[in-house]
Amino acid sequence: MTDPAPDDIALPPVAPEVTAQLARTLSPRLRKRLDAAAAKLAARPRTRAGDTVRIAVDDDTTLELHAPTGSVDTTDAIRCGCLLAPDCVHRAAVAAAAPVAEPVPSGDAADTPDAPAAQPVPAGPLPGDAEPAAPDPDQRAAATALWRAGAAVLEAGIEGAGALVQAELLHAAHTARLTGLHRPATLAISTVNGLRAARSADPGHRLAELTATVRELLMVCHALRRPAAPSGPSLAGLRGTARRPYTPGGSLRLYGLCCEPVLARSGHAGVVTWVMGTDGHLFALTDVAPGGAGRAADAAGYTVRLGDASCTHRELARGGLVVSGATVSPDGRLGAGRGVRAVRAEGAPWHAEPVAALWEVPLPDQIARALDDPDPTSAAGLVFTDLTVLGPVRETGAPDVLAADCAGLTVRIAPGDEHPGLAHRDNLRLLAAAPGLRLRVIARLVPADHPRLRLLAAGPVPGAAAGGGPRQPVDLGYDRLRRADLPGAGATPADLREAAPAPLHLLHRRVQASLAAGRPAVALPGSTETDRQRLRHAGLSTAADLLAALHRAAADRTRDVFGRLRPADAERFALAWLAAAYYGDRAAHALCAAAWAAPRAAPVA
Repeated sequence: MTDPAPDDIALPPVAPEVTAQLARTLSPRLRKRLDAAAAKLAARPRTRAGDTVRIAVDDDTTLELHAPTGSVDTTDAIRCGCLLAPDCVHRAAVAAAAPVAEPVPSGDAADTPDAPAAQPVPAGPLPGDAEPAAPDPDQRAAATALWRAGAAVLEAGIEGAGALVQAELLHAAHTARLTGLHRPATLAISTVNGLRAARSADPGHRLAELTATVRELLMVCHALRRPAAPSGPSLAGLRGTARRPYTPGGSLRLYGLCCEPVLARSGHAGVVTWVMGTDGHLFALTDVAPGGAGRAADAAGYTVRLGDASCTHRELARGGLVVSGATVSPDGRLGAGRGVRAVRAEGAPWHAEPVAALWEVPLPDQIARALDDPDPTSAAGLVFTDLTVLGPVRETGAPDVLAADCAGLTVRIAPGDEHPGLAHRDNLRLLAAAPGLRLRVIARLVPADHPRLRLLAAGPVPGAAAGGGPRQPVDLGYDRLRRADLPGAGATPADLREAAPAPLHLLHRRVQASLAAGRPAVALPGSTETDRQRLRHAGLSTAADLLAALHRAAADRTRDVFGRLRPADAERFALAWLAAAYYGDRAAHALCAAAWAAPRAAPVA
């Protein structure tokens, strides 16, 4: 009998504190072998019997993970049959190779357990909770520990942030969650998942996304650990909530818009179906649970769990619902409590009321709304507009980008998600090969120094000639277009060249390189001088000063009385990196607002 491949049987998720505790108890000699042992175990044959997954360490040794609740919650639930057990490297290695079991914010009390939020919830205090006056000593200590663990990631870089560095981050995340710091704890776990994806060459890894997660983690922890930490609502936003608060929403008549795949850095995947109420408000129905790209690709076919609604998410995106006793979270998610009743109803085409009103909102107002919202996954970030395809754009590191005319602006259109397991990229390539094609789209704003959107769904423009594109709206992450759907596909489009990168790109590149390769990436003498000169020449003197400060923090090393180099100042380097990363993010938002403000001519070939 052939042993099943490791990919056929997934490892159960392991609680962060279990991974951290097992790694911390290893001897110094075994710690050096941890990363290699984790990589070896990940490739070994596995079998499953009930709640137990067994791994053949070798011909005579078996490693077991017992997960009766769906996750490994104690160190005793990982058992090894080798002679050195329980002090062997195998238990810590398999915990480091397994997914992270993260306690996630749930909805109202009766929500389904597999529909958690994919992101930390930076909400205010729950109804009835006292508003916090200031972080208590335990919270300050936990935030400081998380800060130091994040600084260690920056010091080591992605390649150096192996299982031990990740275990320290998981331990700090667990401590932070116990003190009520739910938002930074979730960000820390997202950082660990991002590091694992980067180190395993996961095709879904994006350095820019991991950089943004680390930036937010350090920013939140730094604000919490300072003596003059925020209080009241600001503090509540930094802490986050353990569960998502829901309030009564009454009766709702909802019209489906589109399905958006979710592939979150927290290790969760699924779908968000966006629907619209008769008053123009947007609501979300989610099915997000621990998983990867496979779950995200299949989730549109899952049944919507809301009252008696017997439809899939894909069907809801083209139909509607009538809901009574609705419960709604502050960010527009619909709860699935026992008192909620829902039945299927007719939908509305994108060109008909009330749905068509979304495309009548002036584009500048939509862009301003999206830029003002800190959550890149919220309804506020959705953009509803019409556009005309111009052709593909050559961009370094982003091969699947097309240019389109949108209200007189040349806008770059990127896939909603670049993971090859989803349909976004293939669909965008087909659309790029159909110059002149007019589309009505739902997209997400991408903050950049040029107008840029991520495409989620597309349909025909009202009044456009028949046969010029998809005859009905399609979800570009799920529905795969064919050449027959795009009669113009195959024509020779204008191949638009890449515009010169904005000088701010130089700062972004150094910030990301610091995370990718660690402190040495910006420590070499003169390594940033050319970039600093270009930034100053472009009038970005603050960016140049921050890059200079980042270089000094990386390069300055003091010596002891014997002339030996002392360890680098990780605190100083983390502060300099955070300042540069935060400035780059805010400057990108400002440039994005300016780019959308005035029409531009299309670039020439």
